[in-house]
Amino acid sequence: MKNIGAFFDIDGTIYRDSLMVEHFKKLIKYEIVDQRAWVAHARDTFLDWDKRQGNYDDYLLEICDLYVHSLLNVDKNCIDFTSDQVIALKAERVYKYTRSRIKWHLDNGHKVIFISGSPNFLVEKMAKKYNATDFAGSNYVFEDGRFNGTVIPMWDSTSKNLAIDNFVEKYNIDLSKSYAYGDTNGDITMLRRVGNPVAINPTNELVNHMSKDKELKEKAQIIVERKDIIYSLDCNVKRLDIGL
Repeated sequence: MKNIGAFFDIDGTIYRDSLMVEHFKKLIKYEIVDQRAWVAHARDTFLDWDKRQGNYDDYLLEICDLYVHSLLNVDKNCIDFTSDQVIALKAERVYKYTRSRIKWHLDNGHKVIFISGSPNFLVEKMAKKYNATDFAGSNYVFEDGRFNGTVIPMWDSTSKNLAIDNFVEKYNIDLSKSYAYGDTNGDITMLRRVGNPVAINPTNELVNHMSKDKELKEKAQIIVERKDIIYSLDCNVKRLDIGL
């Protein structure tokens, strides 16, 4: 008998922000990386997004590039220490909906798998925190105990697709009965492959792609969580065109 899988993106889907950004802040707080890099290269992009005048995906990509550059040659002990701090202090900052869905899947014996573009050393700790069956994150390569600048990504559709193939084989998963949860266009392939796709607070780009995909449009659910209310929508949701 095949198993049912539940594939969860983390940043923006489970966690209400980005684990990578939280880790970056901790690295700055403990003066492991230079705060001037953030001010010089990422502050304006962040402020644009914070004022809803910029694109979320552009913001994350720029932060990711800066994060990787800033981590070059940083000792793994420092990275492990600050990663532990992020999980200890921030791991409960999750959406009520996805927290309840993780519990529901585990209670029903499903294989709960976290797939995220955040660093593997953060994804692993988050997976352990929420009793996930398995996980896959971006692999940051270390040599002689220091980050060498090489990243094997897990933030794009192609990488997540390959990860799902591996998990399907490893856990004998029936994708037609499985679930996937994501929030950005990097999750589109993951959502397409399962019988029960759910978009959590999706970006405009993801909603656009979903609305143009006939099969996905028919089976996908959109969940929007704001304050203490959870809204369930379908892909026919009307979006206001305000010239953005």
